[in-house]
Amino acid sequence: MRPFEYAAAADERQALAAHGAGATYLAGGTCLVDLMKLGVETPARVVDISRLPLVRIELRQRHVHIGALARLSDVATSPLVTRECPAVARSLLASASRQLRNVATMGGNLLQRTRCPYFRDVAFACNRRQPGAGCAALAADSSRNAILGASDACAAVHPSDVAVALVALDARVVVRAGADVRTLSLEDLYPLPGETPARETALAPGELVVGLDVPRSRAAARSCYLKVRDRASFEFALVSVAAALEVDASGAVADARLALGGVGTRPWRVREAERRLVGSPPDREAFTAAAERAVEGAMTTTETAFKVELTRRAVVRALQMAVEATS
Repeated sequence: MRPFEYAAAADERQALAAHGAGATYLAGGTCLVDLMKLGVETPARVVDISRLPLVRIELRQRHVHIGALARLSDVATSPLVTRECPAVARSLLASASRQLRNVATMGGNLLQRTRCPYFRDVAFACNRRQPGAGCAALAADSSRNAILGASDACAAVHPSDVAVALVALDARVVVRAGADVRTLSLEDLYPLPGETPARETALAPGELVVGLDVPRSRAAARSCYLKVRDRASFEFALVSVAAALEVDASGAVADARLALGGVGTRPWRVREAERRLVGSPPDREAFTAAAERAVEGAMTTTETAFKVELTRRAVVRALQMAVEATS
């Protein structure tokens, strides 16, 4: 690990003032410290924000507010989150291990860098680490590559479980820079890689994520999260689905939310599939049609072709789970 300067911030003002060129924020450290040990991250300064009071989980008007430094374990077991947006709680319980959830923070989880093995090993070419170097994952035709949103420069899958649930529920991220506070949709936080995969978020240098706002809705209160993986725990998703449905008095779908993980270069909202569901009865025929739309535009290779059918089946099952939650 390369030498670096350490600074601890007691409040947001100090955190923003301490940040500068070559600096990075440290929260739980479950991702950053690993990358520093591997030589992937080499910050000149680490600004410790773990003492900032950004841990509240509370109801604010028509949304659930979650502080950026709230621990994953606290959010996963929060009665408010479990009641108002259960997909968020379930996605967190499917994440990492109990020990890591006790340390990792919500903001850190959303901003974690890809778990692509070619990114994490400096012996391989990676456009995210070194723009223009090439992409060893594409050359190797990795089975973990994305089938949605990939480019000729990068096909790394987004690693966060909870980001998938939050994108499905129209969450917004609250960001501070100096005296200014802005919000943007979580979906817009993650740009597609295109030709500039090293630009992994829409944050400006030094901006500090301070919280998340999840809108309340009847669909969100009946949401679910399904994760398909190689082993039952401590594993990243091959495919994951966050789904939410609201069924009206006539028995038709009035509102549908659907997002995919494990297959996209960012949490992948599938609005065409949602539109297919609205107005339809919540049955297998409608779910199958929505699943077909969910994988439209998928670009596969020999090693990733299996993800298309796996995604279809996961979407159908997640929608069935959402129906069960409404009854």
